[in-house]
Amino acid sequence: MTGEARRDLTITVVICCFTLDRWDDLVTARMSLASQTRAPDRVVVVVDHDAALLAAARSRFADTVVVANTGTRGLSDARNTGVNAAGDADVVLFLDDDAAAEPEWVERMTAPFADPAVAGVSGFAVPRWDAPGRPSWFPEEFLWVIGCSHRGLPADGGLLRNPIGSAMAFRRTALRDAGGFAVSLGRVGRSAGGCEETELSLRVLEADPSATIRLAAGARVHHRVRADRQTIRYFVRRCVGEGISKAGVERRHRGGDVLRTERAFARTTLLTAWWRALRRGVVRLDRASLARAAVIAMGLAATGAGFVLGRFRAEDDVAPPSVPLASAGVPS
Repeated sequence: MTGEARRDLTITVVICCFTLDRWDDLVTARMSLASQTRAPDRVVVVVDHDAALLAAARSRFADTVVVANTGTRGLSDARNTGVNAAGDADVVLFLDDDAAAEPEWVERMTAPFADPAVAGVSGFAVPRWDAPGRPSWFPEEFLWVIGCSHRGLPADGGLLRNPIGSAMAFRRTALRDAGGFAVSLGRVGRSAGGCEETELSLRVLEADPSATIRLAAGARVHHRVRADRQTIRYFVRRCVGEGISKAGVERRHRGGDVLRTERAFARTTLLTAWWRALRRGVVRLDRASLARAAVIAMGLAATGAGFVLGRFRAEDDVAPPSVPLASAGVPS
């Protein structure tokens, strides 16, 4: 998407973190914001219930607002805490603690907000693979498993139902009016859950039917993929977790086909990818293609199994965030 960033908008970037094990990643993420072509007005680091990490972050990041998650442990309330610490920012950007933003990320994430109808923006997350590197069996269509942008997304500037969590932006008023991130969804520590940004986006669009969420494909971040996330075991675990979380989203939004995006993706993008990989594998005797076809089928099955499992879970998904969003946060 082309266009100039709105210079009159105030921008806060929120980075949530939860463990000292990812300290070097957190430093890299924060430093990637130091050389932006459009500097954010405020950077907030939210530490999720880890006293040692909180102390280290306050010591290291003197020019940053460093706060503790004041609500329920987990990514959702950490983000709510970050929004409240964003002050009177017009736009709040979210960057994962293991993602590094390219120098024009803030500028390109902000540009779509020149259109008053835009309530949210998704950046584009590129995988940065640790050794041994990307497995030959890993399908492009399943890069969402590792928090990256996948094959099947619309063109730059296209409409989305929800942004990718590792690089997203919302108007602060849209976040406030929607009520913030739901604490019953999202990751807690190293769990495999997710979908908190999906569910929030649904409420943002329900609160204002004229609002849109757009893809800014040029707003790129490089998302680290550790070796332990390059395994079939992690792949299946993450697919099951996604299915469980999607069932939670559906429970919160009864009465509408809120998962039509996922169903269309499975029917078109995934089935096409499966057939293409299978045909290439058979015709060319290509083992990597056959492996990708098997993994696509496995991913579909695991996500479906997680969804079925999630439908039998306790109906606790209507609980509001434990950190209510203020009209304007205050820490400086």
